[in-house]
Amino acid sequence: MIARLMYFVVSAALLLGFVVIVVTGAQLMATGSAAAVGIGVCAEVLVALGCWFLWKTYRFGRRSGQLARQLEAEGGLPVDELQRTAAGRIDRDSADEVFARRQAETESTPEDWRAWFRLAVAYADARDTPRARKAMQRAISLHDARA
Repeated sequence: MIARLMYFVVSAALLLGFVVIVVTGAQLMATGSAAAVGIGVCAEVLVALGCWFLWKTYRFGRRSGQLARQLEAEGGLPVDELQRTAAGRIDRDSADEVFARRQAETESTPEDWRAWFRLAVAYADARDTPRARKAMQRAISLHDARA
C-alpha cells in the first residue's frame, strides 16, 4: 500500500513539474526568437515523452495487479516458500531453486499467462528486475490475447 501511495505522490509531483515546463515552453515559443522556440519545442517534446512513460508505467502496474487478483481468486498465486537470512533478505540459493521450478513450468506451458506471472515473481525474488518486467509483460499480453 505504501508503494502505491508513493507512486501517486511522485506522479502528482511529476505532473505538476510537467505543467510548469509546458507553460515555460509555451512562453519561450511565444518570444519568436529562434533559440527560444527551439528550446520551447524540445521542452514540449520531453513533456510528451514523460507523459507517455508515466502512462505506460501506470498501465503496467494496473494490469499486473489485475492479473494478481485474478490469480489469487483462482488460488494460483505462488506461495512464499523462500528461505530468508537473519536480516530478512531472500536467500540466493532458495531463490535460485524456486526460479528453476518456475522456469521449467513456463517452458512446459509457454502459452499459459499464469506460468509467466509466477516466473515474473521468481525473477523479482532473484533481484532480476528487467527480466521480471519482461516476463510480466508476456503474462499480460498472453492474458489479453485470450480475453
